[in-house]
Order: sequence, then C-alpha cells, then structure tokens
Amino acid sequence: MENREKNYVSAVVYLGNEAGCAAPFLAELCGRLAERFEQYELVFVNDASGDGTEAEVRRFIDEMDAPPPVTLIHLSLRQGVEAAMNAGLDMAVGDFVWEFDTMAMPYPPEMILKAYDACIEGHDIVSVSPSKNRGAGAGLFYRLFNSASRSPYPLRTDVFRLLSRRAINRVRSVTASTPYRKAAYAASGLSMKQLVFPGSAGRAVEHLRFSRAVSSLALYTDVGSRVSLAIAFIMLALMLVALVYTLVVFFAGAQAPAEGWTTTMLLLTGGFFGVFLIMSIVLRYLSLLVELIFRKQSYLVESVERLV
Repeated sequence: MENREKNYVSAVVYLGNEAGCAAPFLAELCGRLAERFEQYELVFVNDASGDGTEAEVRRFIDEMDAPPPVTLIHLSLRQGVEAAMNAGLDMAVGDFVWEFDTMAMPYPPEMILKAYDACIEGHDIVSVSPSKNRGAGAGLFYRLFNSASRSPYPLRTDVFRLLSRRAINRVRSVTASTPYRKAAYAASGLSMKQLVFPGSAGRAVEHLRFSRAVSSLALYTDVGSRVSLAIAFIMLALMLVALVYTLVVFFAGAQAPAEGWTTTMLLLTGGFFGVFLIMSIVLRYLSLLVELIFRKQSYLVESVERLV
C-alpha cells in the first residue's frame, strides 16, 4: 500500500443496458485501481438505461468500505455511446483516463493496468483489442478507413482505451466534441499503442452505426473524393473506348453503328466524367472546410450526482 502511485486517474464507464455485468466489472476495476493508485475517481454516464444497471452500480458503491469519488451523469435521453462518453470525459479530471464503452470483460483483467504501464512508457493513447475483429461489417469498415486514412495507426475493434491528459487536451484543442473518438485519437499525431489479447470481443458491442461510419470516413479520410475521382476516370475511359470504336468502324469500312449512337455515348460518358470530376474537387474543398470548422456534437445532460 505504501508504494502506490500518486498519479490521479479516472475511469469513465458507459451505462447502457448491461444489468448483471456491473458488479463483477467494478470489483475488478476498483480492486486493481485501489491497489495501484493512492487516488482515483469513477465517472458513470447513464445513457437512459432502461434496466437495473444504474441500481446495480449504486448498490456496489454503497457496499464499498472506502469508495472513491464517484460521479453519475444522467443523460436526458438515449444519445449513444459517443455523445455519452464525451460527457464523461468532460467531467473526468484524472491525469490518465480509462474509457470503458461497456462493462463486459472479454479481456483478461490484468490488461487494465497493462494499458497504464504502456502509457507510462510514453504512449499517450493505448487501445486494448481482441485478436479478431467483431463482424464482417466492422472488418470492412476498418479496412476501408485504414486504407484512406493518413494516420500511421490503423483502427480495429477495441474493448477499452486509456488516454493521457495530453491526448485529451490535444483532441479537445481541435473540437469540443468528437463524433468518433477512436478516429480522432488516431489522427491526433500523438503516440498510440495497441495491446492485443487472444479471442474476440465477446459481448462487448461495436458501437459504430452506418451513419457514424459515413461521418467518420468523411471527417478523417479522403475516401469520398477518391471514389468520385475513380468514377470520373472510369467515365473518361469509357468515352475513349467509344471514340476509338467509332474511329475503327469508320476507317475499317465496316458497318456503321446506329445513327446517333456515337454522339450519344460520347455525350453521356463525357458528361459523367465532368460531373464526377467536379464532384471530387468540391468534396476536396468541403473536406478542408470540415477540418477548419469541425462541426460540434452536443449532448443533453439531465442531472449530475456526486454519489461519494
């Protein structure tokens, strides 16, 4: 107990509908944090949970012999894990902050402090991931995102993250809130490390919906302009094929194509080439504007309680 560290740390925990997971999760988390640190805090974000998750958390805190400072944030309505965790990060004050998007624990519990050890070694962002991505959809998204992203750190399914205060401040200096935290952390320019445990994410839920996936690709990659430019060059190639075909038919003296076919094909392919070329330029300018303005994402808090 005398050798515990003086760094003040926070754990931000998302409360969805996970009744039954809270007590075993908190027993592991609090036991390891209390063993390692002199002081720590817990920040719970109740995203309008409809089961007994909040009550289970309250019972656990009430039964602790020496509970740490505990903050319980109640969101006004269900707003999703990204907005909820942004609210939790705004309330956390630790030098290092764990982000737990779920209280399911498919990972070995010792990974909680292994992430801290990696952070102390000089990595401002530490992500703990299973060896297998969750689902074909998530795997496809990450492959597309990583191929179009300029970040040297590829994204993958993860179960929790640990951030230094410097990482939080860096991301907050860009925007007050982030639509997809993992992508923002990878794009922060700070050192990031992934710790991998064998197996899959199990019950841990991949909180990425289609709309958020599209927003993330638009904000953090140039995939839109790439796709538009690729279609433009496909249309250019088709226009050239139609032109070559017309010239070959004309000089070879073969039967001419139907009247007006050549003109129509050249007009269509040339027109589509121009449209998609302009679209790729417009998307490039829009991406630059997004980087400069970066739309804020708000969250609605109903109340904040100090349980301890």
